[in-house]
Amino acid sequence: MLIQEKVTQAKRLLKEFDIDCWLTFVRESQINGDPTLVFLLGEAVTWHSAFLITKSGRTQAIVGRYDKIMVEDVGGYDEVIGYVEGIKEPLQHFLKQLNPDTIAVNYSEGSEICDGLTHGMYLTLSSLLSEIGMGDRIVSAERVVSALRERKSPFELQSIKEAIHHTEEIFGMVGKFVSSGKTEKEVAAFVLKEVERRALKTAWDAAVCPSVFTGPDTAEAHYRPTDRHVERGHLLNMDFGVKVNGYCSDMQRTFYLMEAGHRDVPLEVQKGFDTIVHAVEQARAAMRPGVLGVDVDRVARGVVTANGYDEFPHGLGHQVGRFVHDGTALMGPAWEKYAQKPFQKLESSMVFTIEPRLTVPGRGVATIEEMVVVTEEGADFLSEPQKALMLID
Repeated sequence: MLIQEKVTQAKRLLKEFDIDCWLTFVRESQINGDPTLVFLLGEAVTWHSAFLITKSGRTQAIVGRYDKIMVEDVGGYDEVIGYVEGIKEPLQHFLKQLNPDTIAVNYSEGSEICDGLTHGMYLTLSSLLSEIGMGDRIVSAERVVSALRERKSPFELQSIKEAIHHTEEIFGMVGKFVSSGKTEKEVAAFVLKEVERRALKTAWDAAVCPSVFTGPDTAEAHYRPTDRHVERGHLLNMDFGVKVNGYCSDMQRTFYLMEAGHRDVPLEVQKGFDTIVHAVEQARAAMRPGVLGVDVDRVARGVVTANGYDEFPHGLGHQVGRFVHDGTALMGPAWEKYAQKPFQKLESSMVFTIEPRLTVPGRGVATIEEMVVVTEEGADFLSEPQKALMLID
């Protein structure tokens, strides 16, 4: 279902972007797999292989002989050619017949999700095309690949929603499990046991999914759970997600462990959390097709700094799909490391996280990570937004 949806979508994209031919060129894809191959095949290929989709709607796959039946079974291509000696003759024959003005190839300077072609493979392809006078027709396939990944199909959206549902249920279970004295490792082990019970996989490496951080002076993100004990009066936050049908959830929730004998949350903790809730909602309200990611980031960053906190040292939100960081467009600041990603326009059916954070001195990090989908009119929450601290007494 996924491959047929995506091949059909790719044909429309080539017309939209006025690109004659999209060529994905791979070999030994279990070792050097292109991130887009999952939408074109879903299996690994061995020898030099070319997957061609044209603006006219014609599709062809050229693969090694022993991969031919497997590719045919996918059902996404008008013709599958299985070669023995080499890919040169059938690939050049197809392109000479088509005579495209533009050949979009799987490389990109600005987006890792579109940059599956190795330098050696690029040289090989350039040589093959130059022999037939088409070496100067190569362009980056970034626009096509980005749109293919970012504009979620109904199957993709449903899979993400199911992953979110599992994640929210497990977060609720964590709230009942956590207590003062438990370690971050114990919390993570509880979560992983539930993931296994549900026959799921974590959205990223289980060594750091979930990431669990309690109290002040932690790594804050992208680090494995430690032997640090959960303590009363501290914030605890967890970054976690699962996969359903290969599609990810990516969410964060913040807990607070009540101090003994106290019935109220400290004002500084409540203020920090409320600031994050407000930043998330203001960012979601600013999202709609055509808006630049940098502008949405600026809205949330402004809420945080206006309340007296340092700005968070990362982008506001990334896209989610088959990977937790998936897609070219990013809601982030104009920093060197993000290149042109924050200046991409939001489009309908893109799925983003919104994840501002701030530090409450002496208490820990307050952060929420919600998931939203861009719609024709704005953006809707896919996750049930956290509006109150998850209190542990």
